[in-house]
Amino acid sequence: MPRGKRIVIEKTIKDPVVTRLKGMKITDMKSKRAAVEKELHESISGIVVRAKELYSQDKLEKDRLKGMGLFTLEEAYEELRKGGVPLSFRAFGGRVERRSVHSEKIGSKRLIPKPVIQDWVALSNEYYSVKQAFNELKKYEKLNLRAFIGRIEKNSIPSLKIGTQRWVPKSAIEGLSHICKNYYDVGDAVTEMSSRGIKIKRNAFERRLDRNRVPHEKIGGRRVIAKEVLEELISKELALSRMPKMQ
Repeated sequence: MPRGKRIVIEKTIKDPVVTRLKGMKITDMKSKRAAVEKELHESISGIVVRAKELYSQDKLEKDRLKGMGLFTLEEAYEELRKGGVPLSFRAFGGRVERRSVHSEKIGSKRLIPKPVIQDWVALSNEYYSVKQAFNELKKYEKLNLRAFIGRIEKNSIPSLKIGTQRWVPKSAIEGLSHICKNYYDVGDAVTEMSSRGIKIKRNAFERRLDRNRVPHEKIGGRRVIAKEVLEELISKELALSRMPKMQ
């Protein structure tokens, strides 16, 4: 009888973090964002139409702009800072000039509608930029930026493109960090087994995964094994190796 069939793994892992991570759907994210953008567009239109009407009637006073929901660049940047968005004023101004941040010109003034800033702050609370997501994940996983971007492009890591910027859900990075801390990928699992004195080739171990002899999860196209599951497998393999062989 093949050795693998003599070992039965009893440990079962019910991990809510993994469940949430696997349940994340890009289509759901896009649908939710579309609804937000529709509401955002309506809010901005209402503010701008009213402001232009007052301007055409020469009734738009400078001190009323902020109350109407229109910020100068300086005021908009200050709101971003209060909301915890890490960005320099120079970088912010550059985005406004490149039109990657929505602005409106009323008279001679370029103004930022308040809903634009509120949306940006809300996004930064729920999402990371690609660079922020990479810097967070590399605390727990050895990877380079190019490989990380490749995983985003293949949708192994969920992301959402809004305007010219791509955003990565913080919950996804938190889930992947949890995986790094509590699971082995296939290569690391084989290395761990070898370091404990169990001789097994990677393709032999992968066959066990194929046949579901070792409980595992598939996350973003990669198979991972809970550390508790691998520990049980190792202890049973070692116990089996110490048993006297039948003549």
